[in-house]
Amino acid sequence: MITGIVNRDFEPIIPLSVYGADGQIYTENAIVDTGFNGWLSLPPNLIAQLNLRWKRRGRAILGDGSECVFNIYEAMLLWDGELLTIPVDEADSEPLVGMSLMNGYQLVVQVFPGGLVEISKVTPV
Repeated sequence: MITGIVNRDFEPIIPLSVYGADGQIYTENAIVDTGFNGWLSLPPNLIAQLNLRWKRRGRAILGDGSECVFNIYEAMLLWDGELLTIPVDEADSEPLVGMSLMNGYQLVVQVFPGGLVEISKVTPV
């Protein structure tokens, strides 16, 4: 199970452990974003710090209908005790956890500042 808290801006925050190219583990807080269907987005400065490997370009339609072209990198992260290799979208925002990373999990959020955020694996019925 992955746990976090809701911050003062009502954002569900969880800690993420991402491996840099040097093999070191970097822990960053990330916002759980149910409107983002990707895996994970990280800002350019963190991608550079981690020295992530570039994979390709991506395209997305944003909430306002505009199109965005961005770089996609590859990262290894520790997710619920498992080591995963995932695509990482470069974005000028706080780190975001998307729905693809949470596939097969249940998200429970107590919506008040300081509320509990829980992401737990579910068994398909």
